Amino acid sequence: MTEITVADLKRRRDANEDLLLLDVREPDEVATASIPGATTIRMSEIPLHVAELPADRPIVVMCHHGGRSAQVTSFLNANGFANAVNLDGGIDAWSLQIDSAVARY
Repeated sequence: MTEITVADLKRRRDANEDLLLLDVREPDEVATASIPGATTIRMSEIPLHVAELPADRPIVVMCHHGGRSAQVTSFLNANGFANAVNLDGGIDAWSLQIDSAVARY
């Protein structure tokens, strides 16, 4: 499984790279803190929505700290999504290193 740092994600977003940021947290977590433009599909529902995910562009999977998103990334990789990577440190790292306006919880 491949990981991406929050600094690299910011660089790629700033460059307007066509990637999908996939937030796999629960709705209450997303309501507390989120990154604008992220697509939200809770971890437990990923198998139901896998056909909706793009096979032709990078997918950056994120959660709070990176544990759940690592599991989802492994699942996606095993199901033909070689373009899926895990966001190392999750939204917590994003808040600490990139955008302090994103709440920590």
